[in-house]
Amino acid sequence: MPGYFNNTTSLKVNQLSVLDRPREKLQLKGRDVLSEAELIAVLINSGSRGESAVDLAKRILAGSKNCLDTLSKKNMQELMAFKGVGEAKAISIIAALELGRRRMGNKSLRLKIQSSQGAFDAIKSNFMDLSHEEFWVICLNRGNKIISKILISKGGISGTVVDIKLIFKAALEQLASSIIVCHNHPSGNLDASKEDKAITKKIKEAGEIMDVTLLDHLIISDYNYFSFADNGQI
Repeated sequence: MPGYFNNTTSLKVNQLSVLDRPREKLQLKGRDVLSEAELIAVLINSGSRGESAVDLAKRILAGSKNCLDTLSKKNMQELMAFKGVGEAKAISIIAALELGRRRMGNKSLRLKIQSSQGAFDAIKSNFMDLSHEEFWVICLNRGNKIISKILISKGGISGTVVDIKLIFKAALEQLASSIIVCHNHPSGNLDASKEDKAITKKIKEAGEIMDVTLLDHLIISDYNYFSFADNGQI
């Protein structure tokens, strides 16, 4: 007679009791009561052989240090390394986390920037979860309100090439009165390099010619930043 542990069939979400089914739980009690694992289970819908979608989601979270920030940095190949996660499940997870990141970024449009902290708060979501370096420009109107945030370039772990012409092309197209340029250091080191200082000087000088003021240059990590303006380097 087969033992309890001989069942190798895939345990589906709909085989669980109603209160244990994340979709039904969301419908009955609302999204706020679902755990992070249950929300991921809603995305992936089905589990792997011998485990429910919730158990698979818990395993994915455990493999991400139970941290959504760590999970959101994983690419498709890394997600598919979890047994039971195929291409469709990996795409669903990545897409959902990207929507959340973009939602945070869209909140900053038309905000008035009054400090380096305000600029950091407005742009930080654009740098979330990056393992490579990117260079962005924040375009502002005369009232220091954000017109747009524009990606200028992206590169590798150690740097990216910045074309000053592209910065001011973007600024002029947006009719910007001033700009704040930003780039990240994926290593988390916020020290400004010689190259960072040199490009800042060139952007400032070009802005004076184009009548577009460089207000600041931010170097950004996941949770902090360095401001050239705050440190008297603009």
